[in-house]
Parts: sequence; C-alpha cells; structure tokens
Amino acid sequence: MLNLHAIDATFRALAEPTRRAIVERLSLGPASVSDLARPFDMSLAAVVQHLQVLEECGLIRSEKQGRVRTCRIDPAGLGGIADWVAERRSLMERRFDRLAAILAEPDETPPDETPQT
Repeated sequence: MLNLHAIDATFRALAEPTRRAIVERLSLGPASVSDLARPFDMSLAAVVQHLQVLEECGLIRSEKQGRVRTCRIDPAGLGGIADWVAERRSLMERRFDRLAAILAEPDETPPDETPQT
C-alpha cells in the first residue's frame, strides 16, 4: 500500500523550483550547505529551510562533520513517487491494451450492407 501522505509531501517539496534545483545539484554528488546556497539569491537561512523540507520528506539526508553540514540524495526518497507513477502507467497501459483489442475486432456490419439513415 502506498503512503499517500509521503507522496503528497514529496510532490509538495518538488513543486518549488529552488528545491528542485537543489535536488538536481545533489544528483551530481554530495555538497555542503554553503555550496548549495551559493547559486541562489537568498539568505543561507532560507536555503537551510528548503533543505529541511527536502530532508523531512526523505529526498535528501545530511550529516555534520565539524562545522560542515553535507547533504546528499537519498535514493529511497523517490521510491514512493516511482511506485505511484508505475501504478498509474500500468493502469493506463492495460486500458490502452483493451482499447487496441476492441479496435482490432472485425466490424460487425457486413461490408455489402450499408447502415440506413
């Protein structure tokens, strides 16, 4: 059973462009908070808030060594969304397969008979 609350939280987190950009950056490898904040025109505190949202929904994790906090992608964080999308895809593929089968059935009207209007 899918955890729809977790999926909702993940979609909400990824709906914000800054957070998507952070996830994109982290897909290249781990980075410190200050490295992640550098390209954005916002305070370090604002970036930390974005990181907290991403961490709370399980998309990233962070660890502190000394004075440096390093963030990295948590691959399991996208698992719920991947499962949700896979279920939707499977449903739509079954529907398209049924439609294809219906369209492949021979026409029940004999070709020499024209329906009268």
